[in-house]
Amino acid sequence: MSYKPGDQAWYTHFRIGRVAPDRYDGSQFPAGDEAQNQFFRQMTVNTGNFDVFLFGQSLGAVLADVKKMTGKKAVYITHSQGGRVGWQTPVENIAAIVAVEPGGTPAVGSAEYKRLLEAGVPVLVIMGDYIDNGPADIQSTAFWKNVRDGAVAFAAQYTADGGKAEVYDLPKMGITGNSHFLFQEMNNKEITVLVEQWIAKNVK
Repeated sequence: MSYKPGDQAWYTHFRIGRVAPDRYDGSQFPAGDEAQNQFFRQMTVNTGNFDVFLFGQSLGAVLADVKKMTGKKAVYITHSQGGRVGWQTPVENIAAIVAVEPGGTPAVGSAEYKRLLEAGVPVLVIMGDYIDNGPADIQSTAFWKNVRDGAVAFAAQYTADGGKAEVYDLPKMGITGNSHFLFQEMNNKEITVLVEQWIAKNVK
């Protein structure tokens, strides 16, 4: 049996820095050896296929229980690969989706797109820094640019079709230095306020 460590690849792909332990200039990722240590401890073994439909149905059951307990639909927050699960989750108990750097957004006209639109689910996509200004010779820079640009196109068409969708491209809003893990970075409270304000405006 053999294995291939992926820790350095993920450090680069998630836009913390080019090579660990270096961080990009202006990074909001916590500095110091302990922060680096804790980050790499999050890297776990990939044990099998990622079934987005199965996981989406499972989360749908969780949201149904939340509705029973609270009497309210939930604001559904997803992140990264979990963003793909969010688009596959049944919509009847979702008040809104906040997708933090999702791995993609629904294709316009797809079953997922139509389901969200027909249910009137508001969508917020949040993207961090080092995308337009990331190293051009790293494939991940192009990957995240495609994700961001795809989200912008999704939001524009979703809104044109009568839905509510926005993309918070943080650097364009004057908030810089965020990697893929913006919720655990030094300016996370500032970003949280923006999310709370969006929820207050868009969720009844």
